[in-house]
Amino acid sequence: MSRPGHDKPSRAARRGTALAFVFAGALMTGAATGAWPDAAGGTEPRADRDAAGTGDAGELVSESGDRWASAYSAEEYAALARGLDGEYVGTGIAVVRTSAGRIEVSEVHAGSPAERAGVRAGDEIRTIDGVALDGGPVTDAVGRLRGSDRPTEAGPGSTVLLGLAREGRAWTAEVERARLSVEPVTVDRGVPGAARVHVSTFTRGSAEALRAAVAALPPEDGVVLDLRGNGGGLLAEAAEAAGVFLDGGLVATYDVHGRQEALHAEPGGDTARPLVVLVDGGTMSSAEMLTGALQDRNRAVVVGSRTFGKGTVQMPSEQPDGSVAELTVGHYATPSGRTVDDGGIVPDLPVASGEDAEAEAYAVLGGLAPGG
Repeated sequence: MSRPGHDKPSRAARRGTALAFVFAGALMTGAATGAWPDAAGGTEPRADRDAAGTGDAGELVSESGDRWASAYSAEEYAALARGLDGEYVGTGIAVVRTSAGRIEVSEVHAGSPAERAGVRAGDEIRTIDGVALDGGPVTDAVGRLRGSDRPTEAGPGSTVLLGLAREGRAWTAEVERARLSVEPVTVDRGVPGAARVHVSTFTRGSAEALRAAVAALPPEDGVVLDLRGNGGGLLAEAAEAAGVFLDGGLVATYDVHGRQEALHAEPGGDTARPLVVLVDGGTMSSAEMLTGALQDRNRAVVVGSRTFGKGTVQMPSEQPDGSVAELTVGHYATPSGRTVDDGGIVPDLPVASGEDAEAEAYAVLGGLAPGG
């Protein structure tokens, strides 16, 4: 789409961009991922995003009745595009909603404004800019942290006032927003003979980063592929990620306005390494597609809690005034033909709330290893 100082792309280029944004998920509101800064590991959909101030797109979305529809101004959509490249404006906080309904900081990214303000993982966030969270949707907290409820006032250099609590002490902290970047793939080798590879979101380059991370491991090491809180991202990246562990074959089928399409893994993936996929209620969209493919193809054991259940496909449509409406155009299915809408993906080994899902994943991985 066009922006001041940039040429308007051709129709073909715009169509290519639209296809690239299939399964873009909740990147704009930050509901996508537990490790995406200012993002959520919760299970609230990003539908119902306020369409006010988004012109023609807002009107279209308001009239659509589409649960997953979103409307963006030209500026917001440009920010979404940067987010798919791993760049965002935020504080460096990842948040989750606990089983008790509290909003807690799950991660503070090194060198971020939040770290400099003294925010730590485990801190409870009680208020944002004086507004009590009161057990509301985690996406509401995310939107307020990132300022997507008032985007014209929430650029780099703006601040957000947090009411925090830690070990019985309550205080407030003013945290600046800055333009930051995120690494979509991180590796933890805290367990001998195994590695936890966390993929936080499927932005551009995440599949390549996953392939490199796995290739760098000793060949005998098993992998816990941690997709908890991964709210999806780019369809092509998730399909390419499947190819890291599959030797070609079907990843998913999907329809766009009734036209059937298929996604296949590239041949030559690592099919010998023991693999467990760790999921939760924040695993959404193309992350569910990847999980379903590995489960259906008997390549991995899935551990954790039921995934979110978002099996719809969205595409953006530029409106005459430059705003963008993102509307549902179809659904996807796993290789066995399963759809995930509403029901999500049921793990092979469900882990009850309060139990240590990561420990269970490592235990299962140990049983998959040769001689295990």
